[in-house]
Amino acid sequence: MPSALLWLALDGVGHPLDAVGPDSIWDQPLPALRPLIDAGQALDTTLGVLGLPQSGTGQACWLTGQDAVRVMGEHFGPHPGPTLQRLLRESALPVRLAQAGARVALANHYPPPYFEAQARRPRMGCFPFSFLAAGSPLNPPGVPPVPATLGLSYTEPWQPVRPLDEVSRLGESLATSAQTHDLLVADLWFSDPLGHLGSLPTRPAVAAAARAYLVRVDALLAGALQAGAQVLLTSDHGNAENLTVKAHTLARVPFAASGLSLPNASNVVEAGQALAHWFGLPPQTAKSDIDHTRD
Repeated sequence: MPSALLWLALDGVGHPLDAVGPDSIWDQPLPALRPLIDAGQALDTTLGVLGLPQSGTGQACWLTGQDAVRVMGEHFGPHPGPTLQRLLRESALPVRLAQAGARVALANHYPPPYFEAQARRPRMGCFPFSFLAAGSPLNPPGVPPVPATLGLSYTEPWQPVRPLDEVSRLGESLATSAQTHDLLVADLWFSDPLGHLGSLPTRPAVAAAARAYLVRVDALLAGALQAGAQVLLTSDHGNAENLTVKAHTLARVPFAASGLSLPNASNVVEAGQALAHWFGLPPQTAKSDIDHTRD
């Protein structure tokens, strides 16, 4: 089984080919990120279903290689309900890898308020849910903790609280940690709530924060690549690439990698299947008859 893959999973960042306007978050120097994205593919997230793509079904497609939109009958999110949770327990990549004896970990840092909020009302995203289903704890020991904001303050005006070179060093540390894992994931979700602050005209503070966050993703990636990591970079749906609206978008999303060969894919389901195949996992039968009456 191939090993040492670092998966940087963006949330709500559409492909630059589908970005809107001259002031897009992609319209700035991103010396590590743009070459990787431009050399990769732009994938459909709509899967032929009306409505705006959502995080729950979009991330489930990536994680399972199954058409989660078809399973649900609609785009659904942001958090997986009972139907998607069952799909993730059965088919999520971390679960399947752990069952095969692989080493998997989610690098995100979850502070105490997160666990307190989950205790009051469980609303866990697809990535933490899948790793817990795989038997891998949140805040795993020995893995560099990745903060949600990558060193920006969590609230407006989203000022830097960590220098950019520290984010690059974090990327290097992730690359080192990936060497002791088969799959190490960073769920980079802060771009999505920033995207939901879009408006016409776009507020300057929101635009500055979204651009700054992508610069920090670039620094994280640069550090990981400098340290020799095999990196996969994806996104679940469009949003922050168009800050003139507050909703998700129909934009295609990136499917890019360094250090491994990716087959051609047209949508996020095919890409999820390709990722499982890269790990040597067998194809799975499509699941379209799951009862989702409680979602």
